[in-house]
Amino acid sequence: MDDTSSVLHEKVNTKALVWVFLSGLLFGLGLTISGMINPAKVIGFLDITGNWDPSLALVMASGLAVTVPGFHFILKQKRPLFEARFFLPGKADIDLQLVSGAVLFGIGWGLAGLCPGPALAGITSLDSSVLSFVAAMLAGMLLHYFLLESRD
Repeated sequence: MDDTSSVLHEKVNTKALVWVFLSGLLFGLGLTISGMINPAKVIGFLDITGNWDPSLALVMASGLAVTVPGFHFILKQKRPLFEARFFLPGKADIDLQLVSGAVLFGIGWGLAGLCPGPALAGITSLDSSVLSFVAAMLAGMLLHYFLLESRD
């Protein structure tokens, strides 16, 4: 069983779960305020040869301005607040699985104007295209899970 699977089977830490929920809520609120749940705005940002909308670049720059120093500070701690250790990626090589996943992500983002975080935040809009995207995303996640499980 890998680290991710063992984490899912451990006893639920209620305090950590509350902080995860509040962090997700804050993240979703930020996505909503910034316009990242609006597929037209995202496609406008991705359309660099047409009527390009650079406003999402400011959103990304703001996110990096908070995240980069935050990671620097947090990773200097001995351990996270609600876990025994940090769970950081251990794999550093670029392989076919990474590249194909990135390509599929990019194609999906470009075609739909949505990626997973904004799509989940956009569920509250009850927009049929957002709901369809989330349903397809969940189906893909389940398919991936069962395909990987069948290999083990």
